[in-house]
Amino acid sequence: MRKLLIIALFLLYSNYSNAQKVFSVNYENQADVKVFVVKYENQADLKVYKVKYQNQVGDNDGKWFFTEYANQAKKKIYFVKYENQADLKIYFVDYENQAGWKNLSKKQLMY
Repeated sequence: MRKLLIIALFLLYSNYSNAQKVFSVNYENQADVKVFVVKYENQADLKVYKVKYQNQVGDNDGKWFFTEYANQAKKKIYFVKYENQADLKIYFVDYENQAGWKNLSKKQLMY
């Protein structure tokens, strides 16, 4: 009985901790957010750090975990070819402490 309770709590916690789990879709019409990767950090709305494990995701702070399946993700994203097609411009950073929002007006896109 105790093991069942622990498993239930774990599953409940995992549903609340998926704020920055994303899945990259193949078609634009499947996406919640259209994303463009910029060349320079100062052009981005959000600086993104790709974490290795899903328990490292943040609470809408730019730490993303790319899921294997769409139903595991909080947001489905589509990478567009041109900047003017994007809802959100991102820049991938090398270190976790560099991640974060530069344009707070776009923050609601990832909730």
